[in-house]
Amino acid sequence: MEVLKTDRQPIRGTEDVVLVRQAVRAWAIELGFSLVDQTKIVTAASELARNAVIYGGGGHVNLDALSDGARRGLRLSFEDEGPGIKDVEQAMKDGFTTGNGLGLGLSGAKRLSSEFEIVSALGEGTRVTITRWK
Repeated sequence: MEVLKTDRQPIRGTEDVVLVRQAVRAWAIELGFSLVDQTKIVTAASELARNAVIYGGGGHVNLDALSDGARRGLRLSFEDEGPGIKDVEQAMKDGFTTGNGLGLGLSGAKRLSSEFEIVSALGEGTRVTITRWK
């Protein structure tokens, strides 16, 4: 697998969530994603960026345009240094929330992605990496 290009964007507040959405859409278009695939990756990115702000106190996202033979993909790695997730398995269940949301952010992002990984440690933060292949 080859990384075609990479970027890093801060996520500190709601305005950054909008900027992340715009960047992800632009990269997905550049990689030739269909409108449906663009919508899926942008929706997942929006949820994860929002989580980084609300639950992680902010952080950043690394964007990587990928090439694997004829396949093209977009990998997004959202990282924060917040309190971490006490029970990742429970947090991945539809309907689980520690806030006022619907509890569909993490599980929804997983469903919208081709690949999904979450690593979290209490007191150290969380990293959620998603990849969408076209």
